Amino acid sequence: MTFLYLEHAVISRDASAITATDERGTVHVPAAALGALLLGPGTRVTHQAMVLLAESGSTVVWVGERGVRYYAHGRSLARSSRLLEAQAELVTKRTTRLDVARKMYEMRFPGEDVAALTMQQLRGREGARVRKTYREHSERTGVPWGGRDYRPDDFAASDVVNQALSAATTCLYGVAHAVIVALGCSPGLGFVHTGHERSFVYDVADLYKAELAIPVAFEAAAMELADVGGHVRRTMRDRMHEARLLERCVRDVRWLLLGDVADEDVGELADVVMLWDGARGAVAGGTAYGEYDGDPGW
Repeated sequence: MTFLYLEHAVISRDASAITATDERGTVHVPAAALGALLLGPGTRVTHQAMVLLAESGSTVVWVGERGVRYYAHGRSLARSSRLLEAQAELVTKRTTRLDVARKMYEMRFPGEDVAALTMQQLRGREGARVRKTYREHSERTGVPWGGRDYRPDDFAASDVVNQALSAATTCLYGVAHAVIVALGCSPGLGFVHTGHERSFVYDVADLYKAELAIPVAFEAAAMELADVGGHVRRTMRDRMHEARLLERCVRDVRWLLLGDVADEDVGELADVVMLWDGARGAVAGGTAYGEYDGDPGW
């Protein structure tokens, strides 16, 4: 099981299994088979359960209902820094950072040739495509659209469709953040967004915004609801489940950072500690090296 979401339950430990207990009874989950445990509202977790999860290399992420909000996370799923190192290397080189940005654009708007576009051209084309998407959904639902206008510190200050958009994108941010930290990547090292602790979260969430968040928001705004935020969160929960978004997000992040690399070649779960060597890259850890081993590079 890559991800398991639990809510309104007590999480404990029975030998090598995680137990989840609520009014219906107790379920046992082998810890070794669990990649990431998402703890939703109403959950309590024991110290021994956390010890077992850490020993099993599982990550724990505290989230909102059905994973639509990210609050905090525990240990990363990955025991290797392969993805994190790839992310850091790609984002610090201008050419590779632009390559990843192009890949992200192609994922959002397939069928367009962007191989020769600069970052400024990508932003311009992305802005045009997003504005077109807003107009299309405005015409489809009959909801007037005057542009994106919201205040992060005052949800009620926006019109209904902008409130719905804020609620929908927040749901995407929660799932994207959970996946990113579970894979051992850095939420702050973004390729399109930059300078914020969640820059990469915004990058990844944008991959699915036109597909999921925008249509849900306009449909909710057309219904004249008393609680548009609550309705959007529940609808996004269901749409993300139907779209198998968690699985897609894992595959997409791995492809963006590693390309077409087979699972067995990634080595993300290899529990091996290496030592950095300026001349030879990496050398084996757990070895007592002398001052000089005959290598002229030392």
